[in-house]
Amino acid sequence: MEETLTYSQAIEKAQNSLVRFPLKKVRGIPLMEHIAQNFESVWAFCPDYTDILIATFPKSGTTWTQEIVDLLLHNGDIEACRRDPIPVRSPFLEYFCCPPIPSGLDQLCMMSPPRIIKTHLPIQLVPEGFWENKCKVIYVARNAKDNLVSNYHFDRMNLTMPEPGPWENYIQKYMRGELTYGPWYDHVKGYWEEKEKRNILYLFYEDMKENPEREVERIAQYLDLSVTDDVIACVVELTSFEVMKKNPMANYSFIPKAVFDHSISPFMRKGEVGDWANHFSASQLEIFDEDYEQQMKMANIPFRTNVKKVLQ
Repeated sequence: MEETLTYSQAIEKAQNSLVRFPLKKVRGIPLMEHIAQNFESVWAFCPDYTDILIATFPKSGTTWTQEIVDLLLHNGDIEACRRDPIPVRSPFLEYFCCPPIPSGLDQLCMMSPPRIIKTHLPIQLVPEGFWENKCKVIYVARNAKDNLVSNYHFDRMNLTMPEPGPWENYIQKYMRGELTYGPWYDHVKGYWEEKEKRNILYLFYEDMKENPEREVERIAQYLDLSVTDDVIACVVELTSFEVMKKNPMANYSFIPKAVFDHSISPFMRKGEVGDWANHFSASQLEIFDEDYEQQMKMANIPFRTNVKKVLQ
């Protein structure tokens, strides 16, 4: 009889096979090698029309949004949302790694719709079934400077990602789009340009930090959910950074140290807007701002690198 492993046990069993995987391009986009090798299976995935896709560039509030949506679907029931770690409750669509760790597609096949599905794929690599079936798609964008900082610390602690190298070099790789999932600039612009046509709810991390009640209400309305003000308040409280950082089903503490080394940097590090100011030197900021202006001059996307009041 085949051994049934929990998600954490599967990672524990496979950890000796996990290394810093190289990147390989798929249609011009650098992806982790094991994802690239299995991309045609991902591309062929056909979702149910009730499935919900949460799309982000990495480190833009993905886990936060997954937890919000799961809680809204369960009417704020925290126990229901502690039934499994978040990658089991909300599978990572394109995730492929080493057996016995299940792929995202394997996990989705074991679930009944409606399913909450996570992806970091740029819009041109999202399986066409999501658009053909008119699935609800929530995109969360985070300002480039904070996103860059968060990705840098994540790549340091995630020992399956390519070695990030020194901060000053990492900035250059980010600007050139050489990190996993390609250029942040193209990613955020791709979903922005298609948001009306494809009925995408486009959210900003900074708005979610500034007024979480308003943004949780927007998500509930988009998902056609009737929830009370008390449920909204409960969801906001349970998805605050402080609460999620302590939640073992959401903070990725269930991943072994050989894979996610939280002693280097915790998965949930700061969750702030404006932490970029603690990392950029004056010369680095000047170079980055000049490049940003060139990359984003025609985009007209209202990003903010600071917020006046953080309620969370």
